[in-house]
Amino acid sequence: MAVATVSDLETRWHTLTEAEKQQATALLDDAEQIIKDLVPRFEELEEATLRAIECSMVKRSMLTDNGGISQMSETTGPFANSFTYTNPSGDLYLTKSEKQRLRGGVQAAFHIELGGV
Repeated sequence: MAVATVSDLETRWHTLTEAEKQQATALLDDAEQIIKDLVPRFEELEEATLRAIECSMVKRSMLTDNGGISQMSETTGPFANSFTYTNPSGDLYLTKSEKQRLRGGVQAAFHIELGGV
């Protein structure tokens, strides 16, 4: 069961219909599993951080149900339409800033020896 609840999502977004609540419940579980798969120290993460990120992931996914258009262009004559969708397949994903938050805001650096020493 996900840290974030449907109520948390509604607080951050809008009141959901019953069908949306069922979808959100499944997506919240999926979002948490994605984070568990990507973050080795999942148990050490702050619940507030998890809750916010899970809700953001689910909101992005569910926005595609309502169109999810980020850019639109229309020309009347001779009839041209152009739409750019933010997340056309409704995927759950982490943004760069969310990944950074899950790492505790710490950026990692490394080096590779390219020549023989």
